[in-house]
Amino acid sequence: MIAHSTSESSEAYIALGANLGDREQTLFEALSLLDEHPHISVLRCSALYETEPVGYVDQPAFLNMAVAVQVMLTPEQLLTELLDIENRLGRVRDIRWGPRTVDLDLLWMHGETRDTELLQLPHPRMGERAFVLVPLSDIVPEGEVSGLHTFVHSSLSVLDGKDGIQLWKTCNWPIESGHSGS
Repeated sequence: MIAHSTSESSEAYIALGANLGDREQTLFEALSLLDEHPHISVLRCSALYETEPVGYVDQPAFLNMAVAVQVMLTPEQLLTELLDIENRLGRVRDIRWGPRTVDLDLLWMHGETRDTELLQLPHPRMGERAFVLVPLSDIVPEGEVSGLHTFVHSSLSVLDGKDGIQLWKTCNWPIESGHSGS
């Protein structure tokens, strides 16, 4: 079955993380691959944050960020593209919450809900994770109408563990040299 894009565009929010290899370069490669897709445009990116691992803690620190994208895809189609980008950038899934070259999580897509074996929207654990909420707070506009802004800021106000997150650097998107992270 060939998936076709939808005729309506939606704004979606994606969390990105990496803790193997050149973490920063890999995150920027993921951004470029997203933006090169004919039905995905990167609108805004958060700063990059270095974060302590959660769950499986015997691994290197992560770089995490979030991006807002404009898409002409269904949530399921977008998820398929995210998984493809992970594979293209060398993602291996052998330890749950383990080390990875890159992780792309679809967090929110214009207030849509899904609860299938393949996809849960909104992302079920995003309200518990400072490494997701802090970057999201950088890019979700105050006037956002689907409720994400309120959710992010109310979740952050009651969340412990924000001290494990340190600003790494700002993200300037688009990258001046075009679709290259160098």
